[in-house]
Amino acid sequence: MMIIDEQFRGFATLAATALEALGIVAVVIGIVASGVFALRNMVRRTGLVYESLRRHLGRSILLGLEFLLAGDIVRTVAVEPTLENVGVLAIIVLVRTGLSFALQLEITGRWPWQQAPPGAREGTLG
Repeated sequence: MMIIDEQFRGFATLAATALEALGIVAVVIGIVASGVFALRNMVRRTGLVYESLRRHLGRSILLGLEFLLAGDIVRTVAVEPTLENVGVLAIIVLVRTGLSFALQLEITGRWPWQQAPPGAREGTLG
């Protein structure tokens, strides 16, 4: 039984680390892609450089936060399920949820539970 428990903890630690790495990669790739899109818009002189940059950066940060949160949950629940770690996780979830809501509001101009106005494209500002 002890061997299975250690193997499970090892797998859970690896899974949590992989999820956290995916979160970091999502943010880094998002930053690079946002820069490319912004440069493209500058060259084309579309006038949407700032808006496009904010929208793409916000989306990559949101995606990265989701992966990082998943990694924290796996690590806390499966690897080190102490009462102190669960309390820290609860605070992390609250902070990251608040960040996600704020980013969603910045990206779309509405709260996540609000529907888009008729004819509006998803992810547009305002």
